[in-house]
Amino acid sequence: MPGLFVSLAKKAAFVSLFACAASAFAQDGTILPLDAPAEPGAIPLGTGGVADQPAPESWFRQWGEPMVRNVSTATLTPYLPDPAKANGTAVIVAPGGGFRWLSINNEGWKIAKALNERGIAAFVLKYRLIPTPPTIEGLQQSMNRTFAAVTPPAGGAAAPAPATPPRPPRPNLDNQLADAEAAYAMIVARAQEWNVNPDRIGMMGFSAGAGLTMHCTLNSKTMKLLFIAPIYGGMGPVEVPKDAPPLFVAIAANDFLFNGEFGLIKSWYDAKRPVEFHLYQDGGHGFGMGYPGHPTYYWFEPFTHWLDHNGFLKPVAAK
Repeated sequence: MPGLFVSLAKKAAFVSLFACAASAFAQDGTILPLDAPAEPGAIPLGTGGVADQPAPESWFRQWGEPMVRNVSTATLTPYLPDPAKANGTAVIVAPGGGFRWLSINNEGWKIAKALNERGIAAFVLKYRLIPTPPTIEGLQQSMNRTFAAVTPPAGGAAAPAPATPPRPPRPNLDNQLADAEAAYAMIVARAQEWNVNPDRIGMMGFSAGAGLTMHCTLNSKTMKLLFIAPIYGGMGPVEVPKDAPPLFVAIAANDFLFNGEFGLIKSWYDAKRPVEFHLYQDGGHGFGMGYPGHPTYYWFEPFTHWLDHNGFLKPVAAK
């Protein structure tokens, strides 16, 4: 696939991430300040800070979930399974939030605990973020401005849609890639301590975290991922590496990131690399472990069946 097409596909994926975040933000703009919770297991990755950061890291609550923004110091938090259940597989978990905040519980801590129940060691990556204004009001105003260009106007039938939808600037993911690579290197270096096999490290992410998972797969020179699971991420086509890992994707049909796009799945299929795809009738965006009453409530079980089918749950001793 020509390099230009790949670049455009990546841009489209990131645009979709922002557009979806805009929709979710508009549905419930209530943001409540939250004291920073204790993170006793968080390990600094030593990857540096964030340029032009206007404010320190802060937390807020939205949709009943804790969120963190203005992350300038990346950390990795290990969640280790009961040794009696441990199978040697490890997963880096990347929460989403448009690269401006992290839904760290819904798409991080909860996921890690569920993986532990399957004997998998999980490592929640709190990666560095694009700066947002210091105040809650500034955050909301900033988000409204950022997403206005990609949010369809109310009752927009009166005005014809532009031939080319407006695009926000594509995020530079150098910081996030460095954070993920440092997380991977730390897991490899401490594999024996954490009872994981360094040849059995996968990565999964949600929304923007799914975009980061794919970005690592396509661009990292140091990460050798056993499998990847971008959950409700961008679905545009990509250039698949010859040694691309098995791919698992789950997304809802009414998610803005889907929009009838199967390019990512076809790319893996055409490259003759293992791929499994679950398209759910509804469930929207940001469902995390899933919500009762929606088909997406059941996505995690097929995911673990897929892991088992590919032998990733078979116990393998740590090296």
